[in-house]
Amino acid sequence: MIPSLAVQRQIKEPILLIMGPTASGKSSRAVEEALARNGEIISVDSRQVYRGLDIGTEKITPEEMRSIPHHLIDIRNPEENYSAGDFFIDATRLITEISARGKLPILVGGTHFYFDALLKGLPIGIDANLILREELEKLPTEELAQRVIVRDPRRASELDTKNRRRLIRALEIIDLKGEVPIRTLSEPTYKVEWIIIDPSKEELQPRIDMRLKSALDRGLIDEVRRVHQAVGDTRLNELGLEYKIVGEFLREERTKESLLPALSAKLWQYARRQKAWLRKLHNESLLIN
Repeated sequence: MIPSLAVQRQIKEPILLIMGPTASGKSSRAVEEALARNGEIISVDSRQVYRGLDIGTEKITPEEMRSIPHHLIDIRNPEENYSAGDFFIDATRLITEISARGKLPILVGGTHFYFDALLKGLPIGIDANLILREELEKLPTEELAQRVIVRDPRRASELDTKNRRRLIRALEIIDLKGEVPIRTLSEPTYKVEWIIIDPSKEELQPRIDMRLKSALDRGLIDEVRRVHQAVGDTRLNELGLEYKIVGEFLREERTKESLLPALSAKLWQYARRQKAWLRKLHNESLLIN
């Protein structure tokens, strides 16, 4: 496990970041830290912002919150968009408000591009190219991914190459700038303490399998059915692996018996990408004392 790290930059508000792959125990650790240190929790999760995505995202329950305020959960309907830019604005505001109350802002989650937005800033002045977007929408996902790989390998290595929306957005930016630009906003300066939870495969794989089995037992299929009725096939696929794979079952593209092994394999692949990002973050100069 990577040890907790404290980083001192130009001091502004102190914040605690709790990071880790899926099923690593981040949410419960955050509650423990909040109880011990008079904190409030800001969710850094790109899907828990959406109402109705409860079982599939393993959203913390009111009982598990133990009266600790949690922010950026259930703030959008699933058909609405919520971007890294939205998170940057909301999280920056909340950090200031929580600090003004004399409490410690604790940011917890596994969405690495939200953490990147908060710590490194965002690209400036990238507007949507609606004409290009219309053309790109006609292409298969595999071709979109290949175009990003060819034109900006750095960005391609950070993307989910099956997420059409993000591939199209990357290609819009590449078309305008030649590549996806390095973030250029001045980064917010916080006094940052890090807790990075990084279990081994032997620890994490059984946790993932247990979580998935519990989710199926608690009604994941019915939840995905409700979300699917509200948002349709394309948007459902964008809401994460659990929703995409169960959606395939609902469309009779796979059997019920295949759900657990398929979900387990895909979530472990996702956890490996999260773990790789954590290692990269750990090695960056940002974390040098």
